[in-house]
Amino acid sequence: MPIINRIAEFREEMAEWRRHIHAHPETAFEEHRTADFVAAKLTDFGIAIDRGLARTGVVGTLKGNHGDGPAIGLRADMDALDIEEKGDHAHISTNPGKMHACGHDGHTTMLLGAARYLAETRNFAGTVHFIFQPAEEHAGGGREMVADGLFDKFPCDTVWGMHNFPGQDLGTFEVCAGPAMAAADTLEIWVRGKGTHAAFPHEGQDVIVAASQLVTALQTVTSRTMDPLEAVVCSITQMHAGETYNIIPDDIVLRGTVRTFKPALQELAEATIKRIGAGIATMFDITVDVGYTRGYPATINDTVESAYAARIAADVVGPENVKTDPNPKMGAEDFSYMLNERPGCYIWIGNGPGIGGCYLHNAHYDFNDDATPYGASYWARLVETRLAKG
Repeated sequence: MPIINRIAEFREEMAEWRRHIHAHPETAFEEHRTADFVAAKLTDFGIAIDRGLARTGVVGTLKGNHGDGPAIGLRADMDALDIEEKGDHAHISTNPGKMHACGHDGHTTMLLGAARYLAETRNFAGTVHFIFQPAEEHAGGGREMVADGLFDKFPCDTVWGMHNFPGQDLGTFEVCAGPAMAAADTLEIWVRGKGTHAAFPHEGQDVIVAASQLVTALQTVTSRTMDPLEAVVCSITQMHAGETYNIIPDDIVLRGTVRTFKPALQELAEATIKRIGAGIATMFDITVDVGYTRGYPATINDTVESAYAARIAADVVGPENVKTDPNPKMGAEDFSYMLNERPGCYIWIGNGPGIGGCYLHNAHYDFNDDATPYGASYWARLVETRLAKG
């Protein structure tokens, strides 16, 4: 069954919604205007709304026309990123230093499109909760919604998420059965020694050399500590030290990230990094303090619900356009907190090649409006099939 005709009819309206949201990006827990827009649309559709979970979250609740049944939760993220947009389209960001560089404007729009259609038809038995989540980027809005009682106030038997991906063909879906997105931990490592004049290095303890050795040694966390068949990433992304060319500084800070899919590998990575840090400290007679902070947990799809999601996606785009064995992605997603509470599935929708082939979190990125009818139709078919009457 292809794109739903009724959804195709208001495709241009969805594009207008999406571009409005894109032009007014808001970052973590500041999504007041976006939440107002979402709440107004849901109200116009005749859907009951609740506001305030995780500060700026919005939840719409709709009951079908065919009596009681299960409850299903559909989640879209609303927040933007702290990036200065460099595109030249008409709906470019009007908020300096902020932009929708990850397609959350499209995610919100697709769920609104499904909500409009389902409110018009109500051809299902049971309840659907439309979950519009703030602060997916870095701030853990999904965690906050769960902590604020999301599933107590809005009981759901299952919960479902979706993310666009540029480089994945338009009109396609991909779904992993099991691990889909990695856990994301952060590193902050302080290397402290004794600064000195650069012309007299023997008078101090050179933290630059020590930190350089540490970065090199940390490459063995994955290459020589982990099973080669396991997916683990340890990346140092920042080094900050010194103020002038002729002084060896007292200290240097390194920051980075660790990505894993299994708690045991998180523990092994943390222990290994601390052991390597201690070894470098001894080697150079300096101090190395390793800060290791657990971030978003891994996003693990329920295998049964993954098969169900693939079936629904195939109804929309055809089975030949649904990939069920993609590699998991090492990016992270706070929908994981919801999946830790309820079974469900997180699916990827194709966004086409992207402007200039750019990827997510790029200053030139823009969500492809042609994807919205596919995503909205997927959501609608999921509800109507999962909550089919009798």
